[in-house]
Amino acid sequence: MKSPRVLMIFLDGVGIGKKNSSVNPFFSASLPTLQKLLEGNIPYLRSKKFNSNGTAVSSLNATLGVEGLPQSGTGQTALFCGVNAPQIIGKHFGPYPYSTLKKVISKKNIFIKLKQKRKKVFYVNAYPPRYFEYMENHQSRRTVTTLAWLLSGNNLNDHHKLKNGLALSSDITNQRWNSMGFPSMPELTPFNAGKRLVSFLNHYDFVMYEYFFTDHAGHSQSMEKAKEELEKIDGLIGGVMEEFDKKRMLLVLTSDHGNIEDLSTKSHTRNPVPLFLVGNEQKRKVFQPVKNITQISSAILNILG
Repeated sequence: MKSPRVLMIFLDGVGIGKKNSSVNPFFSASLPTLQKLLEGNIPYLRSKKFNSNGTAVSSLNATLGVEGLPQSGTGQTALFCGVNAPQIIGKHFGPYPYSTLKKVISKKNIFIKLKQKRKKVFYVNAYPPRYFEYMENHQSRRTVTTLAWLLSGNNLNDHHKLKNGLALSSDITNQRWNSMGFPSMPELTPFNAGKRLVSFLNHYDFVMYEYFFTDHAGHSQSMEKAKEELEKIDGLIGGVMEEFDKKRMLLVLTSDHGNIEDLSTKSHTRNPVPLFLVGNEQKRKVFQPVKNITQISSAILNILG
């Protein structure tokens, strides 16, 4: 039997909100892939669960018993390290990890735990030269994901890997690279980006892709921008599904906190976040006990053995 493979798509700032198309872009955007996979049942606060034909959705608590609005630094630490980060430091904190959490990240992040199990892991996102230059003098401004990857003994992908098809741009399509001095960077449709993304599962046990423009769109309160970001994600998932082996592979899509689902506010929300799964029933069942974002990484570790 072939070993299982997990693709994790992490969307920054995506919660489950009200069924209200005037503030929730999930109910005004064109999302044909999600509509098909969910049989028209886009989740909202009064209908947060779905399970049919290899696809399941449930809701996860992202507030973790701490007052205030969830933030990326603590939320992503909880998500990728399996600890209640806001409880550890007594508050939600972001966008970067709180200094005392860096030791936790260095020892408990999902990349290093999987490497200890001799699993092959890959963080797909590629970064431009100016990012590497900036980080030489601003290391405290690394996100949880990049910090976890680096502290696991890995290198971030650069523009060479992206151009050679060995990574994926943080904007999915490569469009932003033109403004960063790379006019020859070939653009991708979201669909073809998804096909590239799932192809990495042919070489790795665990593949993770991070998309943060959803959070930016939420802060902008622009419905058009929010719809554009969700439609790109939908296209990406469509490409993933084109080459997806449900028997062997599991897609795990989730977030660190709410934001884009409620454009009536510029801030994050205390809404639950979605846990979106595609794969066979046996793998999906491992996630049945998962009720909050601290429990995701352990479920993935269980599946990959």
